[in-house]
Amino acid sequence: MRAGFPDFRLGKVLATSFTATLSERHGEAVERIPVPHRLVDWLAVNGLAVDSCTVAQLDLARELRESIHAAATAAAIQDSLPAPAVQVINDCSAQGRAAAILTPEGERRWQLSPASCVEDALSVIAADAISIIAGERDGKLALCASPTCQAAFFDTSQSRTRKWCDMNTCGNRQKKARFKANQRNNS
Repeated sequence: MRAGFPDFRLGKVLATSFTATLSERHGEAVERIPVPHRLVDWLAVNGLAVDSCTVAQLDLARELRESIHAAATAAAIQDSLPAPAVQVINDCSAQGRAAAILTPEGERRWQLSPASCVEDALSVIAADAISIIAGERDGKLALCASPTCQAAFFDTSQSRTRKWCDMNTCGNRQKKARFKANQRNNS
């Protein structure tokens, strides 16, 4: 990671990891892709390497990120999906050139060509969002219980009762706050 920028919050689900490039949405928001080269870094870490990114492509990426967040949040609370968000996701999914490949371990991976651009990588993220929002994968969308975060995440736990988008950040912070409150009450 390049110095001077907040670390990426990486998860196992591409689309919701992408929405986590803006965290603490209901508190002091943390933008993890503030400049084009940080989007290039994030894509590379997630197996979608591209050579460069323009400001316009970063703007498109952020529009997709917010659209996925809006649609995933609506799906998590079983509300109607916002039509503008669905349109952005569909447009991004349709415009890219990426191929699904099978790894020797029997897993599906996305492969971009050497000439791929940011839009091709965004199409993979949009396709992943479509698959989780449409309920095609084993798991469920949920919202982080942290009042400052409330990020949409994809819960694949056996009981489907996970509360936090990330136990090492939001979950840990909430447990510490609860512990401190209990200490004050018992004093």
